[in-house]
Amino acid sequence: MKINAFADVSLRALMVLAAAPAGALLTTQNVADSVGTPYNHVSKAMAKLRTLGYLEVVRGRTGGSRLSHAGRNATVGQVLRQLDTRTDAADCVAPGGNCPLINECRLRSALSRAREAFYQELDSVNIANLPVSGQMAPVFSMIGLRPGL
Repeated sequence: MKINAFADVSLRALMVLAAAPAGALLTTQNVADSVGTPYNHVSKAMAKLRTLGYLEVVRGRTGGSRLSHAGRNATVGQVLRQLDTRTDAADCVAPGGNCPLINECRLRSALSRAREAFYQELDSVNIANLPVSGQMAPVFSMIGLRPGL
């Protein structure tokens, strides 16, 4: 299975926020710099994560984002399900219309079950437990923060 670029950026943003020192607020620019992704992409991901309830945002000059309680307890599978915009695991629509095999297609249902099995496997992976100090220390040093691990 392959996740889309938006889900990838969103998961990396959650990992950075999970590893931030307790109580620290990170700006979207901090997160963008940390994950090596353009600000505009990270901004969209952060907005979606806030809408989903994974982030708390403090506005103002000294504001920023941090994980909410729900964000600290979120699993990779849970987040990916919410960010997956595909309605079908297979592209059953061709330029000329639907695939002629679409009626009673067993492949589509098998692929849907496989996708759900992928997410179920990731339901046991808590995002807050993914970052480790060796991984995050250089990242936080780069943006001027001390790692909180």
